[in-house]
Amino acid sequence: MNPSLLLLLPLLLPLYGAVFCLLFWQRVRAQVFIAATAQLGWFVSAGLLLYEVSQTGFLTTQIGRWPAPFGITLVADLFSALILASASIVGIAVFLFSLQGLDSMRKKYGYFPLLLFLQLGVSGVCLTGDIFNLYVWFEVLLICCFALLALGGTRAQLEGTLKYVTINFFASGILLTGVGVVYSLYGSLNMAELAQVVRQPDHPNLPLLTLCSVFFLTGFGIKSAIFPLFFWLPASYHTPPIAISAFIAGLISKIGIYSLIRLFTLIFIPDAAFMQPLLLVLSALTMVIGVIGAAAQKDFRKILSFHIISQIGYMLMGLAIFTPLALAGSIYFIIHNILVKTNLFLVSGVVAQQHHTFSLKKLGGLYLKQPFLALLFFLSALALAGIPPLSGFWGKFMLAMGGFEAGNYGIVAVSLCVSLVTLFSMTKIWNEVFWKAKPPKSSKPAVAKAVSIRHPMLLYAPLVLLLVFILLISLYAQPVIALAQRAANQLLYTNSYIEAVLKK
Repeated sequence: MNPSLLLLLPLLLPLYGAVFCLLFWQRVRAQVFIAATAQLGWFVSAGLLLYEVSQTGFLTTQIGRWPAPFGITLVADLFSALILASASIVGIAVFLFSLQGLDSMRKKYGYFPLLLFLQLGVSGVCLTGDIFNLYVWFEVLLICCFALLALGGTRAQLEGTLKYVTINFFASGILLTGVGVVYSLYGSLNMAELAQVVRQPDHPNLPLLTLCSVFFLTGFGIKSAIFPLFFWLPASYHTPPIAISAFIAGLISKIGIYSLIRLFTLIFIPDAAFMQPLLLVLSALTMVIGVIGAAAQKDFRKILSFHIISQIGYMLMGLAIFTPLALAGSIYFIIHNILVKTNLFLVSGVVAQQHHTFSLKKLGGLYLKQPFLALLFFLSALALAGIPPLSGFWGKFMLAMGGFEAGNYGIVAVSLCVSLVTLFSMTKIWNEVFWKAKPPKSSKPAVAKAVSIRHPMLLYAPLVLLLVFILLISLYAQPVIALAQRAANQLLYTNSYIEAVLKK
């Protein structure tokens, strides 16, 4: 297939799907059909892109046929293709869940076009070869997140959205400042050209380049919920319906980490004197604070929200260690976490739909009443905690081995201790929601209004779909690990990327 078409399809399919949904604004059934077609197309195009990149290494195209670095560059390598394929899987799962698990008013007032525009932003971030366009695509993504978080207009949603908007606009200002400083220093925003310039032995402005790296670390650190910039996340992600929060929680913070890894391997190469120690400290603190926050919660969604923060620490760990094996561990861990975290949020949504609460104290006895749901949660929770041979184990094992090889024993010890506390908090959910006897009914449930569901068993379809992929990357981990290792080598040894984009 034409490389340009393969790169454009993940952008055009969500875009045209969203536009056609807007044209059928009052016809929800037509929007469902259009969105389903776009979701399937996005999944197939991402799969084809991953296959082609795995065979050729890189795909590039120049919009308008302006040669790089003067035009708008689209580029895909194994890292971007793997993240895009994972995003398309959870996109299908969340779409299927929303058919039964989302109320009709939200469907009527823009859920499907907003979801597709959000996926357009994800594709743009993954495929752009330009720092400014990376910023623009991230803003497209975040605007859709704002709208989805506020969709429905409840007081809790608006409060959570206000926090989300305020802190992320602040982060966007920091990123735009960094973009401006980079352009003033080097006269280019093309990532391949910048990677070429900063690798010259006598390249100028090294202290200012380090300052730029701090701008981008702060901006994307806020968007990724890295310590100490994480406080907005647990205040926002538990407020919207699960059909919305599952996709945002499962994917968006990982796109922030994707951006950090992309920039800090291509342009802002971490130096051993300043940036690597800083990243190691931030990684450890993000892991520890996130998991402590999760252990203290008594609400299903809030526990999962704090675990997002903790897991971000693992993803940052590979970048901080900065070896091929550690980076491969981060890449594998991102893929694993996108699938597992989305599935756990969807499990919490099924529980809340059927029992009208997320409070652990008001739940219980689901192991006997819904053994299949208990099994879905059990396997996903063990994967999150890193119990072998499930996917979380392989990601943490690669990160630990990378840490041992680099002599970073402290961060490895922290990651292992955090895994134990993660297992504890997953055990707490299991004991409270599934194992203990259900307490007497409360006169005031935590979720006052449940969505009317015609076919409750259809809620299980996306959970099963995600669990199949989780088990595939767990039991047949070697092919995914091999792709992650090749992706890490592409990130660390950038000559091939530079040559593919600049055609040198």
